[in-house]
Amino acid sequence: MPKSRTLKIAAGIAASFAGLVATIIFLSRAKVISFEMAMLMLVALVGMYLGFGILIAVYRLIGKLD
Repeated sequence: MPKSRTLKIAAGIAASFAGLVATIIFLSRAKVISFEMAMLMLVALVGMYLGFGILIAVYRLIGKLD
């Protein structure tokens, strides 16, 4: 059971990331935002997902120390 829950969480995270990337690309193609702004937003999005992923991993590892 935990494996299917983990897979659902991973699929949700991947879907939200893909949705945000698609939204940024759509806004760039529709000329709502400039190309440079779109690149900045994509880099920030990747950084946020990596940063929070590392924080969650460290939190879980610290929890196992007790």
